[in-house]
Amino acid sequence: MTNTINCVRDKNNDVLVKKAKKDISKNKKNIDYQSKVFALLGSEVRFRIVYLLLNNKELCVCDFCDILEMNQSPISQHLRKLKDAGILENKREKLAIFYFIPYSMREILQLLINSKAKE
Repeated sequence: MTNTINCVRDKNNDVLVKKAKKDISKNKKNIDYQSKVFALLGSEVRFRIVYLLLNNKELCVCDFCDILEMNQSPISQHLRKLKDAGILENKREKLAIFYFIPYSMREILQLLINSKAKE
């Protein structure tokens, strides 16, 4: 398959292209992490979990099951993925495990999730 470019412009902006490539290369680690966060939030269930935790200090697995009307197993899998990415943390109280959004992630997620849809 040939790679054809159908872009129409008067001249190439080599300085801009070089600077942008350097920026992407320099920030690869951050871009990869941010891409992973967006991919995780692309799941409607995980998005709802984060939304719920932004509006509640902490919730346990049973709370999520009741609210989202889902079984514990898939909820736990979604929570694990969010925790592994550093989006959530958890704490144990007796037999219950409570999930919460760490302070370092809260402000960023609030900006993303609490924005209103345009009507």
